Amino acid sequence: MIEASSVDNATAPLPINHDFTPQDEDMARSEATFRFIVQNVSELKEQVLSPACYVRCLPWKILVLVRNTTRNDHQPHKALGVFLQCNGECSSPGWSCYGLGELKLLSYKPEGTHLCRKIHHMYHCKEDDWGFAHFISWDDLMNPDNGFVKNDSITLEAHVIAEAPHGVSWDSKKHTGYVGLKNQGATCYMNSLLQTLFFTNVLRKAVYKIPTVGDDSSRSVAFALQRVFYDLQFSEKPVATKKLTKSFGWETLDSFMQHDVQEFLRVLLDKLENKMKGTLVEGTVPKLFEGKMTSFIKCKNVNCTSTRVETFYDIQLSVKGKNNIYESFKDYISTELLDGDNKYDAGEHGLQEAEKGVRFDVFPPVLHLHLLRFQYDPQRDASVKFNDRFEFYEEINLDPYLQEVPSTPSHYTLHAVLVHSGDNHGGHYVVFINPKGDGKWCKFDDDVVSRCTKQEAIEYNYGGKEDAPHMARKATSAYMLIYIQTTQLKYVLQDASESDIPPDLCDRINEEMRYEMVRTCGGKIKCKKFKSDTSVSSAKRYIKIFSALKHFFTLQAVGGSKYKGR
Repeated sequence: MIEASSVDNATAPLPINHDFTPQDEDMARSEATFRFIVQNVSELKEQVLSPACYVRCLPWKILVLVRNTTRNDHQPHKALGVFLQCNGECSSPGWSCYGLGELKLLSYKPEGTHLCRKIHHMYHCKEDDWGFAHFISWDDLMNPDNGFVKNDSITLEAHVIAEAPHGVSWDSKKHTGYVGLKNQGATCYMNSLLQTLFFTNVLRKAVYKIPTVGDDSSRSVAFALQRVFYDLQFSEKPVATKKLTKSFGWETLDSFMQHDVQEFLRVLLDKLENKMKGTLVEGTVPKLFEGKMTSFIKCKNVNCTSTRVETFYDIQLSVKGKNNIYESFKDYISTELLDGDNKYDAGEHGLQEAEKGVRFDVFPPVLHLHLLRFQYDPQRDASVKFNDRFEFYEEINLDPYLQEVPSTPSHYTLHAVLVHSGDNHGGHYVVFINPKGDGKWCKFDDDVVSRCTKQEAIEYNYGGKEDAPHMARKATSAYMLIYIQTTQLKYVLQDASESDIPPDLCDRINEEMRYEMVRTCGGKIKCKKFKSDTSVSSAKRYIKIFSALKHFFTLQAVGGSKYKGR
């Protein structure tokens, strides 16, 4: 009989994706289950492969082989090896795809027990299969009591859940309707935040309306952001951000790494707010992101209270020692006692015992919450990451944390989850976004965008699970949360179409696109001319082609063509 440790009598099912509609069940699907019947198994000598099942547009196959080895007692040992292969016929380097699931050997007996083994692996060109060389011993396979073999055939089943692949053909626009952003080397944190701002549709429309005529395209943050938003809205391929980082004065890898999400957000919103002053969209940034709180110090023994109203664009919530988002808000408004050597100087009342704290007055329509995953550890004299489990929810009610009960409930819906993998020395950012606020999530991983489940977007990013098989990277947890007030969802996520873009901005962007196209075409023609061993007449022909292209696009620019370059 098979050892009990190798049999899963009550195998817990892997999470099934209930978010996808039937039309999504295609080659781009995130998971699938398929079976492979191996006939004449007693005569099996070479490895055999099942027909392909496509998940995330890659072929997945079950690989079966016989393994003949020697035991520690030098006795021959025969076993059946079972593996899961991904993209096995691809010889191109550089691709990768994280997959998890289970391999199962089915028993045909009604009371029989299937043999199940779970699997998770980062597949790539050098390791395109992963599994078990000794899935089951040959004796246990052939034992009729187990019921694995019938008519000299066995049935294997594979369940696969995969992330969208990198380095191979993956059409984000086709599969999700959205495109990603290219990574310049250390800008994944910026890419994640830019996507959240892009999907804050009312902000996107306001950014389009910022007057940027006459701005230096290499120095204007506003125009560079307009171009990024425009490309994200209309492009079919991943969008570049080099002009945006250049407008910030970030032209080296070190300059990218010196900033984080919170700092980048504050700098960008500040620049946009200043650029919007005196325009039709003045006040858009504070209207969306600004909240108010009151800091207070209240003496315990005399009638003396000091208060100060402050504005905020984000809230930093403690994670260490907290179980969930509500505990963090409760801790944020908890009071601190000023006594002993730390008494409050109450002026004419002298030093007094007092309570110090804050109370929230108003929460903004778009609420940015930064989770304090990184804090200074005095024992290590360094910043460390806390990957503790911390729960947050699709919907939250913040009324209990306001000084007064608001006329409109402070009920919020989760719009985006920025996730960090790694430690304080480095790592990777991705963002999960609920674009329409309807609970249908997408994962934005730099240039790759894919559909995902609520579970992947929320529960999988609580943290605290270092070796969870659903995580492709260790120390993965939410770093920033973006909530939208539920009553403001339709306003914040209002439709944004081409008609919302001022014609002069369209013309300027299209003119820039035409210039880039001419420059690219010219570079390719020149490159071909110098690399190929052609005649003088051929070289002249290339020059004529280039001149004709240049003349054509110049006429287009002068004529104010509405060519969208998409």
